[in-house]
Amino acid sequence: MIIYSGTRAEFTQDVFANVIEEKVLAQLRSRAGHSVAQAEVRSWQNSLQYMNNALLGAGIPEDAGVAIEYKIPLTSKRVDFIVSGEDESRNETVVIVELKQWEAAEASCKDAVVETFVGGAKRELLHPSYQAWTYASLIRDFNATVQEDQIQLRPCAYLHNCISDDVINSEHYRQHTDLAPAFLKRDAGRLQDFLARHIRHGDRSRILYRIDNGKLKPSKNLADHLASLLQGNRDFKLVDDQKIVYETALALSAKAQIDKKQVLIVEGGPGTGKSVVAINLLVELTQRQRLAHYVTRNAAPRAVYESKLTGSFTKSHITNLFKGSGAYTEAPPNGMDVLIVDEAHRLNEKSGLYQNLGENQIKEIIEAARCSVFFIDEDQRVTLKDIGEKKEIRNWAERCGADVTELALESQFRCNGSDGYLAWVDHVLQIRQTANTTLEDIDYDFRVCDSPNELRRLIAERNYEINKARIVAGYCWDWKGKKDPSIHDVVIPEHEFAMRWNLASDSSLWAVAPNSVNEVGCIHTCQGLELDYVGVIIGEDFVIRDGVVVTDATRRSSQDRSIHGYKKMLKEKPERARELADRVIKNTYRTLMTRGQKGCYIYCVDEQTNDYIRQGLGPSVGQN
Repeated sequence: MIIYSGTRAEFTQDVFANVIEEKVLAQLRSRAGHSVAQAEVRSWQNSLQYMNNALLGAGIPEDAGVAIEYKIPLTSKRVDFIVSGEDESRNETVVIVELKQWEAAEASCKDAVVETFVGGAKRELLHPSYQAWTYASLIRDFNATVQEDQIQLRPCAYLHNCISDDVINSEHYRQHTDLAPAFLKRDAGRLQDFLARHIRHGDRSRILYRIDNGKLKPSKNLADHLASLLQGNRDFKLVDDQKIVYETALALSAKAQIDKKQVLIVEGGPGTGKSVVAINLLVELTQRQRLAHYVTRNAAPRAVYESKLTGSFTKSHITNLFKGSGAYTEAPPNGMDVLIVDEAHRLNEKSGLYQNLGENQIKEIIEAARCSVFFIDEDQRVTLKDIGEKKEIRNWAERCGADVTELALESQFRCNGSDGYLAWVDHVLQIRQTANTTLEDIDYDFRVCDSPNELRRLIAERNYEINKARIVAGYCWDWKGKKDPSIHDVVIPEHEFAMRWNLASDSSLWAVAPNSVNEVGCIHTCQGLELDYVGVIIGEDFVIRDGVVVTDATRRSSQDRSIHGYKKMLKEKPERARELADRVIKNTYRTLMTRGQKGCYIYCVDEQTNDYIRQGLGPSVGQN
């Protein structure tokens, strides 16, 4: 999505008329459905004046294209400035410019990371050349039009307030500035030469329009690329906060070898790349000869990853990389260099099949490794026994004598990169109040279906091409057909709808099993994994009455282990029991509704709830 676009002549006219920032803001509100802080508006006013001077100085043709704030498809990332046209050989070319108002920067020992003063404090941020290069790489990866039409992408950075060249263009960052040159305040002439070299002729073939409306490639799935990653290939570009987290984890793991124990807590919502960063860390640490494990409480991600690696690696090698969270009850202190804990919100107190082993999984993980990295989203705690909270990790880290570092992942790479959709989900499930009360102007395929049969049909259609669409449901039906495929478990008689829960033979591989589109998965078979499209059946444990969400754990199947112990707790601590069960139910549907990269379709068994959610979408949302 391009927020502002026009010819170079139109852009220059808007700059000369002192209305460029007003037009960008108006288009942002209209096209993206949200505004920005005044500081960003002022940055447009300032930086775009400098860019206009550069374009004029470079003699960029009046009919060249200009785009401002281009949202990269399937992500929440936006490119500051784009110029489109043709080079001297008439090759279609796009110049990508990352604009910074920094006045100075300090070097960091971390790759592609600098320190600079922004937002009232000194912070670690990505080197702008690396940022520009990764944005260009994302566009090339996601946009089939760029690849098929051989559109050349030329990234660069422009720090128009920065005077000193000692850091940004130092030898330490040479590999990044070679890929995307960085121009400082005194480099206006060099920037003009760069622009003139790549944009000699105008945009005769509507390059920006074709990119903005072009065909998108299928989204990359971590599981599909796992073997390639473990073989040393960089199939995923770590962007912005992902790269900061990755480099910080590597630095802390090195520090832990010679200093005290280190704990890194990384908070990130659905689709922020927690698993991508975790797997990249596992690969890099293993290549550095560090003893590292990827750890999850949930068996589904491990099972899917292990299945994807079969045939590329030996079983013993795979087993030595991927572990369950209960594997460290008897581990020797500091026997591991690094433990990378994905889905840390799912950690339990006790381990073992009967929850009778160990003392506390958080404690045991921290004690077992010199450095522990916990990736966490507290709003994905989906059982009464989940203990994964930041305060709990901090508590055990302190008791184990470890230093604690906390970071956050905010870049969105699921739900079509829509932060607005995630905020709306939190709002409609009444997890928290947000400003996103409807899905109007939010670019994500969300629909409320009239029947479960309609939902099943839509998911079957979406699954046809690449087998990445599945139906999931709240655990409100008994799993009677666990080993008998003739028994239908999820039955909604009034719609003559009947499907079975996933077969026991598929177990944790339900998300990738060839025929599991004909089965219904639950929270235990999909958490930690992603799909292209997800269809969610919301059971009678979640209803809306008079605009208020009412949850009822007793409407869940008695086989559901996520609420095991609820009845006993209800007698002993009724308010606490209802509070925890309410959180578990809401978090379950939040997790289910955020599995889809491209779309989510829902059907609520309760008719009033279905109608209420549909009415709150907005007038043009969810229409077939």
